[in-house]
Amino acid sequence: MSKYVHGTDAAEQERLRKLNALTNPPFLAFLQPQPHEHVLEVGSGLGILAHEVACRADRGRVIGIEYSPDQLAKVKVGRENLEFVRGDAHSLPFADNTFDLVYCRYLLEHVADAARVVSEMHRVLKPGGRACTQENDIAVFFFWPECPTWSKLWSKFGELQGILGGDAYVGRKLYTHFTSAGFSEIELSLQPEFHYAGMDTFELWTRNALFILETSGPDLVEHGFATPDELKAVRAEVEYFLTLPDAASYFYWNRARAVK
Repeated sequence: MSKYVHGTDAAEQERLRKLNALTNPPFLAFLQPQPHEHVLEVGSGLGILAHEVACRADRGRVIGIEYSPDQLAKVKVGRENLEFVRGDAHSLPFADNTFDLVYCRYLLEHVADAARVVSEMHRVLKPGGRACTQENDIAVFFFWPECPTWSKLWSKFGELQGILGGDAYVGRKLYTHFTSAGFSEIELSLQPEFHYAGMDTFELWTRNALFILETSGPDLVEHGFATPDELKAVRAEVEYFLTLPDAASYFYWNRARAVK
């Protein structure tokens, strides 16, 4: 596995909870889990999404696999049809042709070999089963009015993630990974995140972006991608951005859905 650039401390757990609350509803609509299905979530984190999937697949079974013991220790199961196991997404501990639905979200940017993970998802699916993913491409994230320090460091964050073994631009590569794994009926789509002044979600989304940069600050400085002064400047810049009556941010998640 690559280094998980965001860490797993309490502040990161809280960020993930808030991000789940914001992004789970549209992803569940995209995923469309059915009541009877046997489902695998690859990269469960805190298990929040898996719990919501298990509520919908209430006559089936949902298994979440997570590599980080720190994350697993904080998971609350809460349902008889839901369980979590520790394992590596590059080598899923399940037999071929096991699941009706396999999905991952916000995972492929953090793994050492995204193509292998997608291939493993294909292997454990039953013939005719579905695979879904929603992933990042940090190049499609914009603030207006522009925040030049934030934009510079955001780009450098993408370089940092590559050095640490991940891929901040994996979203644009989903079609390649799915075709190489042998999937058919591949559908690509975008899930927009438009948050602007006056929306209830505007401050939450903007501070989420700032949090990512600030928690990566030591690594950015260590690798020569930012100075301490720039990290101070980016906070002041974003705090000012939050006060602007015409401030808006634009981002798109990259999604893929396919059949084995």
